[in-house]
Amino acid sequence: MGHGELRGVVALDGPSGTGKSSAARKLASALGARYLDTGAMYRVVTLAVLRAGVDPADAARVAEVARSARYEQAADPGASTTTLDGVDVGADIRGPEVTRAVSPVSAVPEVRELLVARQREIIADALALAGGIVVEGRDIGTVVAPDAGLKVYLTADAQARAQRRARQDHASGRAATVDATLADVRRRDAYDSSRAVSPLRPAADAVELDTTELDLPGVLAALLDLVEQRGLRVAAVRG
Repeated sequence: MGHGELRGVVALDGPSGTGKSSAARKLASALGARYLDTGAMYRVVTLAVLRAGVDPADAARVAEVARSARYEQAADPGASTTTLDGVDVGADIRGPEVTRAVSPVSAVPEVRELLVARQREIIADALALAGGIVVEGRDIGTVVAPDAGLKVYLTADAQARAQRRARQDHASGRAATVDATLADVRRRDAYDSSRAVSPLRPAADAVELDTTELDLPGVLAALLDLVEQRGLRVAAVRG
């Protein structure tokens, strides 16, 4: 892959349902950059924990599973696959069991230490190979890539986020109601923002973008404008 138009790291943080994943993939594609979904990494470790029959609240055993799990996260915005033991588990990690368990698993300090180290390796490789990467999650601007050239914290009304999540679930064949999804959104917000390690919060220098009234093209346009303002976009170089 030749160098694209993005130079450096764009960090997109925020709670679920704000459009982070879709916007991050579109932004990376538009700029010829790499893309990293850090949330998928926590989900695949959570899936490994559940398959091992480990209680997500048992921090010591969760850490053991995280150390031994064989997983990979591709950094291609067009094919961001997640594998566990060599098998694509992209659908499995979005199921309700993983969604319920991912917050306690991701709150385990050793899990975060292991995954942050791996995320930084992926970012370094992407910068060397493609010149730029769009990284999305909940602690990118504050912990994973604090020196990112652009940090954006996406927000949206909880009801709007629940409606988006429910639509995504239905589109993927998963049963969901807006009320149940809203309860889950609020539960995860509370859990992620109050955990002791890497709580969900905007970086001090992040730009906050409310996506409640924006569709995906609108979010993408706003992000591209911010990239231009920061001088992170250069003419594409084919290689």
